[in-house]
Amino acid sequence: MRLTINGRTRDLTVAPHESLLETLRDRLFLTGAKQGCDRGECGACTVLLNGEPVYACLTLTQACDGEAVTSVEGLANGESLHPLQEAFIAQDAVQCGFCTSGQLMAAAALLARDPSPDEGAIREAMSGNLCRCGTYPGIVRAIAAAAEAMRATHGAPATTEGAA
Repeated sequence: MRLTINGRTRDLTVAPHESLLETLRDRLFLTGAKQGCDRGECGACTVLLNGEPVYACLTLTQACDGEAVTSVEGLANGESLHPLQEAFIAQDAVQCGFCTSGQLMAAAALLARDPSPDEGAIREAMSGNLCRCGTYPGIVRAIAAAAEAMRATHGAPATTEGAA
């Protein structure tokens, strides 16, 4: 089977029951996606499949043949952090960091489809990602700040109605 992972095409042979999370972590050594609950409840394993957030622990690798996967390792552009990564740091949206990669990937999907989300849209989009440390207010602030920075960079309107 063939996958495009973080822009790089990979030919793989995987077991029928192998999850995308296992493939990423155990075969490709991309350990950003975390194994948390292993049943689609925590979001720590969130990656993008063709731009849409999925739980890698519940996604069979074989079902992804020919598809594009982006993990947290694919967010940055070389040494330049993605605006979401910069905002998570600036807004102190990270404590233990275990959930952060999943949070970043869910947020990246949100901003790709809605460059001006309000606070309600951010909270809704992030509702599938749990944070044991409770940094939710910082996460919401970080996503709103990243959205504003991305709009400023791309020349779009720089308002986020109701964002914290």
